[in-house]
Amino acid sequence: MPKPLRLGIIGTGFIADVIAQALKGTSEVTLNAVASRRMETASAFASRHGSVPVFESWEALITSGTVDAVYVATPTSAREFICVAAAAQGLSVLADKPFLNSESLKRITEACTQAKVAFLDGTHFTHHPRTQTVREALPEKTGPLQGLRTSFFFPALDRNNIRLQPEKEPTGAIGDMAWYCMRAIVEYSGSDAAVAECRSWAQRDEVTGGWIRGTGFIRLSDGFTATWDAGYTVGACLMDLDLMGTNGVISIDDFVLDWDGGFGSPDTTRPVGFTHRFGMANPATWVRTETPSPKRQSTQMLEAFARLARNPQGPEVAASIRRSLRTQELVDALVASLRD
Repeated sequence: MPKPLRLGIIGTGFIADVIAQALKGTSEVTLNAVASRRMETASAFASRHGSVPVFESWEALITSGTVDAVYVATPTSAREFICVAAAAQGLSVLADKPFLNSESLKRITEACTQAKVAFLDGTHFTHHPRTQTVREALPEKTGPLQGLRTSFFFPALDRNNIRLQPEKEPTGAIGDMAWYCMRAIVEYSGSDAAVAECRSWAQRDEVTGGWIRGTGFIRLSDGFTATWDAGYTVGACLMDLDLMGTNGVISIDDFVLDWDGGFGSPDTTRPVGFTHRFGMANPATWVRTETPSPKRQSTQMLEAFARLARNPQGPEVAASIRRSLRTQELVDALVASLRD
């Protein structure tokens, strides 16, 4: 068995905690260091997750020689510089999403490619077995996919949260939440067609000016369409996805964070899966397919990252980078239509 990938975490916010917890479900990646701008915050984080070495700067961590890779969980505004610097030190890069724009992401991925290290963006759901099972089911269950619709909301209107602060998160809810809506297009449509039309609307917080809700429509040049709604303003968690074709519809109500294991407190009474709706059938005749996973999708993402890091010049890394770039390209189209 190969040696575990030694991971350093840069940033100690909520999502960094999720990743540190996910590490406990695998032996392929170990937490070896943590860095934060505040030493007391880093120390508290390290104590919660195994008393690992603490660094008061990300620069000290990436030059310490104690890690093989980093997970960059900083605000978006700081992400590119750190990712590029880590790659230059020969460290594989797992970066939380979103990114400033496509140009910024290209600079990150090119730095990783030139340094011969792996890159992976931190989108969890793509690593759940359900995603591949749904892709394989599409030809039969939906026929040629015509379009999709997505909704991703959770309540998060605390103005102290960086999500609402444009200087740290320039694209707010559009980058944070609509990223997943655009990733669903990438994962399920298989289309690389150019964006032919994009119309979007967004709501800003009246105090911070950050985008807190958005909705829109996107059409690709091959006729594929998608509608999306995302943000922080709805008082419940919504994660709905409908994949639509002439044979029927595949529906998922937890496409981002599966109810069974995607959250901190899993609901094991709701097995992961998807529902096939067809014809004029009523709910009693819809067909449910379960897609259980032995590990949380966040843990599976970490194990996928370890595999990429062991073969950073392999085709899997290149394919992963293409999916990341395509997702950011679609997010950029949303942002551009908002700013227009």
